[in-house]
Amino acid sequence: MRMADLGELRLHYREDGDPGGAPLVFANALGTDLRLWDKVVPLLPRGLRLIRYDMRGHGLSSCPKGPYSMGALVRDAERLLDHLAVRDAVFVGLSIGGMVAQGLAVKRLDQLRAVVLSNTAARIGTPAMWQERIEAVRKGGIEALADATMARWFSRDFRATPELDLWRNMMLRQPVAGYLGCAAAISGTDFITPTSGLKCPLLGIAGSEDGSTPPDMVRETTELVPGSQFRLIRRAGHLPCVERPEDYAGILSDFLRDTGHVGGLADV
Repeated sequence: MRMADLGELRLHYREDGDPGGAPLVFANALGTDLRLWDKVVPLLPRGLRLIRYDMRGHGLSSCPKGPYSMGALVRDAERLLDHLAVRDAVFVGLSIGGMVAQGLAVKRLDQLRAVVLSNTAARIGTPAMWQERIEAVRKGGIEALADATMARWFSRDFRATPELDLWRNMMLRQPVAGYLGCAAAISGTDFITPTSGLKCPLLGIAGSEDGSTPPDMVRETTELVPGSQFRLIRRAGHLPCVERPEDYAGILSDFLRDTGHVGGLADV
């Protein structure tokens, strides 16, 4: 685990796998940190340079005063990859991380060769909806949204397990300013037009029980890009990498092989 000093911002990141391998970058969801990917990383093929980072205002990264813009979040990812001398990466973004992935692919296609949009969309919710959530957090803290968020995030079966408390606590422990800042960034984002112009390989992943970005929403965004692929993970909610890591890793690994980012089965 390391810190990237980007001047006015320090981003916490972690690298696993092969330092000289093909880069695979992960961006987290609102209210989570880079541990979101803990179950998936060990299941991926060999020969990958696996990079995870905490978005600004989350985890151990800096928490500047908000509100944030999506442009700032995209610039953070761009500067981190430049800092790490990353080119031709596959970028996996979940929820707000998937919005960052779309913006980065439009802005810096030299950094990316393919994009995975997981449980995300070109536009999520409405400004009025996000403003309501922002006001609720200002009045009652993140706790005010926690139970409703867990219901949207996870399938009924998962919500009955003790592991739910881990994710609820992770959400509650994010800085309020960071949560509000990123919520404002989502509220102001509509990537339908720029995403429809992308020409890189793209995979969309949805969870059948996702209450935050339902499968049809993910599919609609995925289909903006000609030649894209879409995969549905059943019995999973907004964070299928947590609920169904084997399925998630299998879908992601197949995409990496299809795009030539890793070799064949011998690399597993």
